[in-house]
Amino acid sequence: MLKTLFNLCQKFPVLKQISVFSSATLVSLNFWVTPAIGDPFRQKNPIEIGEKTEAAFQAMFEAGNYKQARDYLKIAESEEIGEPLVYAMISSLHFLDENWESLKLYAQKTTEVAENLIPINPVRGNIYAATGHFLEGGYIISTEGTLKGAPKALEKLRKVFSHFERAEKINSSDPELNLLKGYMDLMLAVNLPFSDPAKAIETLEKNAYPHHLAYRGLAVAYRDLDNLKKALEYVDKTLSEVPENPEVHYLKAQILVSQAKDKDNDLSIRKKARKNFDQALAKSDQMPRRLVAQIFFEQCKNMNNIDNGKRPCDPMRDAIRDGLGLWGPSELPPLRKFKSQN
Repeated sequence: MLKTLFNLCQKFPVLKQISVFSSATLVSLNFWVTPAIGDPFRQKNPIEIGEKTEAAFQAMFEAGNYKQARDYLKIAESEEIGEPLVYAMISSLHFLDENWESLKLYAQKTTEVAENLIPINPVRGNIYAATGHFLEGGYIISTEGTLKGAPKALEKLRKVFSHFERAEKINSSDPELNLLKGYMDLMLAVNLPFSDPAKAIETLEKNAYPHHLAYRGLAVAYRDLDNLKKALEYVDKTLSEVPENPEVHYLKAQILVSQAKDKDNDLSIRKKARKNFDQALAKSDQMPRRLVAQIFFEQCKNMNNIDNGKRPCDPMRDAIRDGLGLWGPSELPPLRKFKSQN
């Protein structure tokens, strides 16, 4: 899943060296679908994916509302049996929770359901067989570590590429395929030396759908390539379609902070970033607690740079991260009113 792909790329350097899978754990949907079918990927000739599955996809990637997405997925799991996207999304949520055994279980379910789908719909079956093997590789690296787990993860990676290649031979223009494989190819190009990201960028720009997710992937890639002008261009394109998504505001804040650093700590840019951090944190109750803690931490550091403060960002972050419950707090410490420690 997209969210898991992003997080694994950044969490485990070995994956960057052995061919980064791609990711999410990631939308104001301006596309047409038949409501009874619920296909968020195809404007023409939609495939029957499922109404609750589509609602979960929209909640996660349009609204950045993980809490609502999980509720929809619970229903979809019992009512829309045989849809591999359901299990892939549930597995991604468990990755964000660091619930490794549940991640393993739903990764295996993704692979199993996808393989059963191959005779019926070989394109989608192979897409999610690849995704399932990727998620299983994520479990291996998460639980065994990069050195011990690398050989097993590499074997899973070979299966990922094999299934994507099979899907491409059948329909290389499929937007769902191009979205997921485009992310993978772009993360590979970004993280391997001497790689050219041009082809992956073209894939996401021209053939992937929905556009907001393609733009978001490009924004992250350009951020990691230190092309902050292009990163800002694509994050603004994303926000034009998903203006309420807190994670996209967080991404823009990160890009602006990097720009400020490149311009001798430009405070005017940091103040712009502060607004995006605030917009992200305003919806803290719908995001995983660990994600909220990280956003709050980066906002705290940004504020210290703006006013030369000495706010204790680490313990404040840890207090949020280690709090009770899965979801982020509805109320956060008021950073602007918090007195800097001398």
